[in-house]
Amino acid sequence: MKRLSTILLALSSFFIAQTLLAKKTDYTKYVDPIIGNVSQLLVPTYPTFSMPNQMLRMIPLKPDYIADQVSSWPLHVEGHRDKGVMQMKVSVGAINNASWKSKMTIDHDLETVRPWLYSTYLIDDNITLGFTPSKKSAIYKIDFPASAAKNILISGTDKMIISALGNNSFNIHETIAYRVRGIEPTMRYTSVYCYAVLTDVNGTALSNVQINAQKNKVTITSTFAQQQTILIKYGISYISVEQAKKNYEIEIANQNFDQTAANGKRAWDKVINQIEVTGGTEAQKRSFYTSLYRTYERMIDVNEYGQYFSAYDGKVHPSERPFFVDDWIWDTYLAKHPLNSILNPAMQSDQLNSYVKMYEQSGWMPTFPQVYGNHLCMNGYHTVALFIDAKRKGIEGFDIEKAYSGMKKTLNEATYLPWRQGHKKVSIDHFYDKNGFYPALHPDEVETEPMVDGFEKRQSVAISLGMSYDAWCLAELAKETGKMDDYKKYSEIALNYKKLWHNEMQLFMPKDEKGAWIMIDPKLDGGKGFRDYYDENNGWTYAWQVQHDIDGLIGLLGGKQKTEERLDQLFREPLGISKQEYLFNAPDATGQVGQYVMGNEPSMHIPYLYNYVGAPWKTQKRIRFLLDVWFKDNIFGIPGDEDGGGISAFVVFSSLGFYPVTPGLAVYTIGSPLFEKSTIKLANNKLFTVIAKGASDKNKYIQKAFMNGKEINKPFFTHQELMNGGTLELIMASKPNKEWGK
Repeated sequence: MKRLSTILLALSSFFIAQTLLAKKTDYTKYVDPIIGNVSQLLVPTYPTFSMPNQMLRMIPLKPDYIADQVSSWPLHVEGHRDKGVMQMKVSVGAINNASWKSKMTIDHDLETVRPWLYSTYLIDDNITLGFTPSKKSAIYKIDFPASAAKNILISGTDKMIISALGNNSFNIHETIAYRVRGIEPTMRYTSVYCYAVLTDVNGTALSNVQINAQKNKVTITSTFAQQQTILIKYGISYISVEQAKKNYEIEIANQNFDQTAANGKRAWDKVINQIEVTGGTEAQKRSFYTSLYRTYERMIDVNEYGQYFSAYDGKVHPSERPFFVDDWIWDTYLAKHPLNSILNPAMQSDQLNSYVKMYEQSGWMPTFPQVYGNHLCMNGYHTVALFIDAKRKGIEGFDIEKAYSGMKKTLNEATYLPWRQGHKKVSIDHFYDKNGFYPALHPDEVETEPMVDGFEKRQSVAISLGMSYDAWCLAELAKETGKMDDYKKYSEIALNYKKLWHNEMQLFMPKDEKGAWIMIDPKLDGGKGFRDYYDENNGWTYAWQVQHDIDGLIGLLGGKQKTEERLDQLFREPLGISKQEYLFNAPDATGQVGQYVMGNEPSMHIPYLYNYVGAPWKTQKRIRFLLDVWFKDNIFGIPGDEDGGGISAFVVFSSLGFYPVTPGLAVYTIGSPLFEKSTIKLANNKLFTVIAKGASDKNKYIQKAFMNGKEINKPFFTHQELMNGGTLELIMASKPNKEWGK
């Protein structure tokens, strides 16, 4: 009888476990790559089809979601926002010159859009086209109707070379050209190789197929009169066509379309289901998990099974470690890299190791590393923030001394001018080194420095503030590595931001080379994007660009109370002109709440500054408002340029209820969680959970907080506390507790 009871208990436990397993939520269902596919003014998000952080990507070529015609489908997209290479069209019937320029009409409601799977129906030709990616390879699946001629057309630049290898396979060699910026621009060239095989749906070689390779285009025509499914299975390489074939053979040679899609689904399962949430609305979950997906679009690993091509020295390098490229540091150092340090510290280590390798190979520490080399873009050298942030979060596995020497060389020898990274210093850089601020020109004063970009201008205040932060990062890294003379030197440079503080204006204002104030209107002056003095945002945004010395900024503002009042004013201050006029001049500065700009990365930390002045309840109010207003789960759901994970990382952090205000300090500050419970599965097999029972649009205010059962009365906790695992519990209510965290 006892044994029977034991057996029944075991069976009961088994069935309960199976029931719980069956009910386990797959959060990938909330990922919708269409969210944000129509921009307010500039660049929308694109539905990117790839495996997480992997080389091969595909984006249908069309302006945005609204367009109902696709120009082509690239076999590969080499960089974020690039149009891709080896453009493919499909059709039925006769081919003529117009066929190469034709567009293919779709029905939006007949599309399947998942990160690992794409399918669309072409109305005019009754064709269904599908796509599924692997790491360095992919499969297109084309379901043709009965027709006398079924066509696949692939074209490229005049540098594309195609070779037919019989009736069922072909090679492509495409060349990417990139023009560097500066007064002596040159062209860089990077090769992309493709090896492709044509099969039926079962992987069998096709008959009745003709491959006609011309100079920079190939026509593939099937004369099988009945309905037919054709698979294009191919590998991509930056090394050689032989390596492209090897990538194909390793990954998909023995797989069909559905098997490859299933592998992609499993890869996305791993990263998306790393965070589990309960509570919140369905719309909030869609916005949250789609934002999480966006943070895995970049960086991408271009190591091809033991070797990689580096455009930083033009060589192929043997390596068993990933080699990551495609990053925009100005956008991603703030939140995307800190998020990666939580979710995948090993990958963050590999990414920083890649930066060190790029420095070794090129002589400069890159800022916007692309597959074709460093893209000279934006301002500052914020790569240093990645290294001090990693150092303080215990992430190792790269040569920190070499990284330090690279960043020190860059700050000492490279120009600070925007969009000129890697060029040697010029006279106004030496002026900054001597005087501690970047000299600005008066309105209508003629530029005298040939290196200054005609559109990007000097950005004098933005440069001065950015270099102060970068100097602080280098100083802190010097301290961490025992270089106390450098620590002292760069700590002093980090305070240079104070030299542009205008006490009456309560803003950072430009000075000329004589040290005299240039009394511009900080809301409106500076030309397109305020670039004479700021960058993409006006003086009201740059008033808060001192993440490294928030106490110092509070002192300049006259103390905590006055800082709180100034933050209030930021969110309430009018634009000064009509929104139409304002956005015509400042298309990056979208998502306005007063003078606050939600659509651009430099603003992301600002709502959290209330936590530093004794008013956390205002952070809670502002963050919930910003998430609710600007991040909807629809095609308009991103308030500005999303920048491949830059703003999405803000959404992930803020939805979870905390944020890294200062990259370089291993500390998070608390906001207001969207969800009643969020659990992060850490790489060390521990869990970090945020509980906010009853959290909702009304119950957004924290009454009490507990870390692992111990009450805390401050809106901060450390990275170590997070990575140790545990629980942050927040007691929520509909009205603020103005004393908590004060």
